[in-house]
Amino acid sequence: MSTDLTTGRAQGTAPKIELHLRPNRLFTLVAFAAIIIGTFSALGGIGGAIYTYRTAAVENIVTPDDAAIPGIAVRGPISMWVQSDIITHHQLESTEGLRYAEMERMVPQIDEATGEVVLDEAGEPVMVPNDARMSWITATSLTTVLALGILSYAFSAFAFVVGLTLLGLGLVVLKLRRDAVAFA
Repeated sequence: MSTDLTTGRAQGTAPKIELHLRPNRLFTLVAFAAIIIGTFSALGGIGGAIYTYRTAAVENIVTPDDAAIPGIAVRGPISMWVQSDIITHHQLESTEGLRYAEMERMVPQIDEATGEVVLDEAGEPVMVPNDARMSWITATSLTTVLALGILSYAFSAFAFVVGLTLLGLGLVVLKLRRDAVAFA
């Protein structure tokens, strides 16, 4: 066989591959960062869920008898959704299916004794704030708080899952690094 003068190897042969494996500090740093961040993220997810549960439990809310799931304590995301749904249902019943923006801001004042519209000196109806419309503010506040509780549970679950994923990834990178060092 003839020798190639530029490479110094016999023509028709594969080049010799040298494998240099050494511990890489960047892999170690990334692995430990993933483990630390993953641990704190998973613990934060658990802590967030516990905090949300305890905050809801303090209120001692129980779903009413006409709710989708009656008589349960409002603590978790499903019971929060059930309570929010029944609040909206009751509010729509009390406003005859109208929502806040669909109602007049001011309505004629009604005399409680006669049931007739109260008129001013000019014969015009006396206008007062629409209490039915204003009740939507309370209902919206309550349903918004319940929705935030549901989102808090969802975010806590996300943080927990991402934390476990990062923790696992960090452990895998460390194992691969150790195996590469052992192989060398």
